[in-house]
Amino acid sequence: MRVGITGHRGLPVEVEERVKRAIRETVSSCPAAGLVGISCIADGPDAWFAQAVLHHGGALEVVVPAEKYRESLPEWHHDVYDDLMRQATQVHETGMTESDSDAHMAGSEILVGLADELIAIWDGQPARGYGGTADVVSYAERTGVPVRVVWPEGASRD
Repeated sequence: MRVGITGHRGLPVEVEERVKRAIRETVSSCPAAGLVGISCIADGPDAWFAQAVLHHGGALEVVVPAEKYRESLPEWHHDVYDDLMRQATQVHETGMTESDSDAHMAGSEILVGLADELIAIWDGQPARGYGGTADVVSYAERTGVPVRVVWPEGASRD
């Protein structure tokens, strides 16, 4: 099974822990044999999902939205990003240079196209900018990729 991830970054610490636990539970419910996680490995849910897939015995494929994507991520996340890149069995690129909303959405579209299912760490609210989680969920739904929304009850992004 090929499972992609999309989700909100910059969550409050108390929500982060609940989301991490929910991701681990969701991934552990998948059979490890044949499990491929597909992620852009940004800080937050993307990286937590990738780590959970690898810990569960699955394989990781990475989508890189832009050549300058890594530079656009927080510096404290670079070591995690690099470690996950080293463990990726395949890397997909958009061919775009600048790490902007268009590149992020293009990367998400590639990710959705590679997935049998999309896990969305999503509060159900509209995207705060083009290419946000709600836009990715909408794209998956339009293209027929099933979406599993994972969001802790009562949690808030702010």
